[in-house]
Amino acid sequence: MPKSPAAPVPASSIAEFELSLDELEQLVTRMEGGDLSLDDSLKSFERGIGLYRQCQTALEQAELRVRLLLDPEAPDTAEPFDSRID
Repeated sequence: MPKSPAAPVPASSIAEFELSLDELEQLVTRMEGGDLSLDDSLKSFERGIGLYRQCQTALEQAELRVRLLLDPEAPDTAEPFDSRID
């Protein structure tokens, strides 16, 4: 029995990914500035790890959706689309 197509990702999931990525970039910039105390640096690092994991999960879900769209019958063997013209 074929699997049903993946449900569309809600706009809020995309917005959450973009907000998480933005916040992560801002944290990195502040930490690279070197003006944070050790305690603030550790808190920022901990927050950054959480944001990184959220972004990674969102990207993995997006990859799964793409695989399901490419080959709904066997997403694990789906070949990426090559848009180059030979």
